[in-house]
Amino acid sequence: MNRTFRLIIAVFFVLVAAVSVIGIIDRLTRSWRLDLTDQKLYTLSQGTRNILKSIQQPLTLRLYYTKTATLSAPDQIRFFNSYYEYVKALLEEYVNHSGKMINLEIIDPRPYSQEELAAIRYGLRRFSITEEENFFFGLVLQTELGVTKTIPFFSPDRETFIEYDISYLIDTAVNPPKTRIGVLSSLPIMGDDVSGYMAAMMRMQNQQPKPAWGIIRQIKEMYKEVTTIAPDADEIKDIDLLLVIHPKDLPDKTRYAIDQYVLRGGRAVVALDPFSVVDRPNPAMAQYGMDHQAASAMPDLLRAWGLTMPENTFAGDRVLAGIGAPSPNQRPEKILPYMKLTADRNCFNKEIPMSADLGEVTFWFPGVLNKTTETENLPADIQYTPLMLTTSQGNAWTVSSPYELRVPDYAEILRRFRDGTSPQVLAYRVTGSFHTAFPDGPPKSEQSEDSKNGETPKEEKHTEHLAVARQPAAVVVVADVDFLSDALAYQQTMFGLAVVGSNSAFVLNALEELSGSTDLISLRSRGNYKRPFTRVDQIEKAAEEKTSAEESRIMAEIKGFQSQLNEKLSSLENKEQELINKTILNEKKEIEVKLHEAEMRLRDVKMKKVADKEALKNRLRNFCTLPGPLFVLLIAVGLGLYRGLKRRYYIHHIREP
Repeated sequence: MNRTFRLIIAVFFVLVAAVSVIGIIDRLTRSWRLDLTDQKLYTLSQGTRNILKSIQQPLTLRLYYTKTATLSAPDQIRFFNSYYEYVKALLEEYVNHSGKMINLEIIDPRPYSQEELAAIRYGLRRFSITEEENFFFGLVLQTELGVTKTIPFFSPDRETFIEYDISYLIDTAVNPPKTRIGVLSSLPIMGDDVSGYMAAMMRMQNQQPKPAWGIIRQIKEMYKEVTTIAPDADEIKDIDLLLVIHPKDLPDKTRYAIDQYVLRGGRAVVALDPFSVVDRPNPAMAQYGMDHQAASAMPDLLRAWGLTMPENTFAGDRVLAGIGAPSPNQRPEKILPYMKLTADRNCFNKEIPMSADLGEVTFWFPGVLNKTTETENLPADIQYTPLMLTTSQGNAWTVSSPYELRVPDYAEILRRFRDGTSPQVLAYRVTGSFHTAFPDGPPKSEQSEDSKNGETPKEEKHTEHLAVARQPAAVVVVADVDFLSDALAYQQTMFGLAVVGSNSAFVLNALEELSGSTDLISLRSRGNYKRPFTRVDQIEKAAEEKTSAEESRIMAEIKGFQSQLNEKLSSLENKEQELINKTILNEKKEIEVKLHEAEMRLRDVKMKKVADKEALKNRLRNFCTLPGPLFVLLIAVGLGLYRGLKRRYYIHHIREP
């Protein structure tokens, strides 16, 4: 009895010690993480870590997920269980790297509960499962100062950008997004800003003020302040984002102002064009024989940003060329300068949020952006990210003079075009600590009127000249202006302008992304949390290729037999009944027999392919399930043999005198 009691006490203390050790190890190693996924799905990017380090106030993250209801929900709802586990694990990583500044709450909103009422009040999307149950899967962020941000629903379509979405939520909550937009353009994209007396006078003269471009109207709907910057401005300040569209013939002082604005940490979206179709010549200028240039370029600034855009050079791609009629009296034909970039042809960078969800973007005479070869003067941290590009068959084509494009011969352009072997980039995002394009300081202004009149010119005041950026800056450069015009980006309807394609979406995405912090811009998209069985897919593909040749041969035989059978049947129908040839009937029966045999062979081949796949599945299942039990069995057998040998050895030594 004493021996049994001592054994029970020993087992009890062993269990207590084991549980205690496990608890201590769990507490000590709770912050330890080992990400073994191929794409490091559970490892936060450096940009996110920088954002978390900058948090100065406590945040509360509430993850709403109807976990209880999903146990009995349809398959399309239960699908989200694995996705929920991934989101939860990623949010726990945010908590671990936040320095105790983020508190994560997991909430399962039950029907008619306060949690469900709160989810509805926060605006989370809900889907009815039953008459009582609603499905929620969203995130609510609240700051100590009362700021509330939400992700209404974690859609699987955004799984590759889940880190960006969560980090964007945190960054915009603690750092209010920049809202002041400055627009600089040599085109009348802002429209006629007239009101009151001037508007009344124009109406009396049967004149209507020119409306702003559709893209400007959309920007004004999204941002509080949209101001106009004059094309001859000598300083750019009091704005958070700069939109430059067709900067044609800008004076040195304005280009210098753009340069210094970027070096001071400003972000810019710049649209250049080697030939802008919407930049039409003034009839008065044409009447007096004045030359009209429709190109815009800032080569000095582009070089400082590490880019070049060759003059009179355009991007082309036969695959992306649109179809249109050059004139009302001509038939539609393929027009090389009229390019339609689409997502299904991999024309958009899927790793960057601003370009990942684009569907179709239409360009008109787009230019080509290249990385500069003068890399010795560029900063070491400069990074190029192509956003929009042609297919691998794209190439550049040139004209000797822009005069050739006044009345372009599209058939001749297409005939002279030669397919390329690498994509042509139409839009870049460039980030880094740029150097100035004006190393000698501010440009000297032209001779003023005072100096012309013999008076002492007034001293001009300039802000501090920056030779190197104070902090990493970001610019988005697009080699086309026409893609933003109402002719390509919008369509006139009875209700007004309607958005067409993703032209305007790209610019709005760029402004939204650039309005975040530098760390947010640098975020990479997450990899796909689903891991396909690539090896299995390869084996199945090899099995299908092995039988595809035989299937094709049998299918060709079947088609041949069917055509022969149809010929015999037609010959029988054309003859009178009394003249039916028994030979034809016999041939018909023979063909039917051969057709039946071919169909049976085809069924055998397909059955063999299915059997091979089933055998592969069984081998994989056995490979994944049997090693564990076999390993345990081998250990048990080994221990049994060891104990047996040890027992024999012990008995043998006891029996020895």
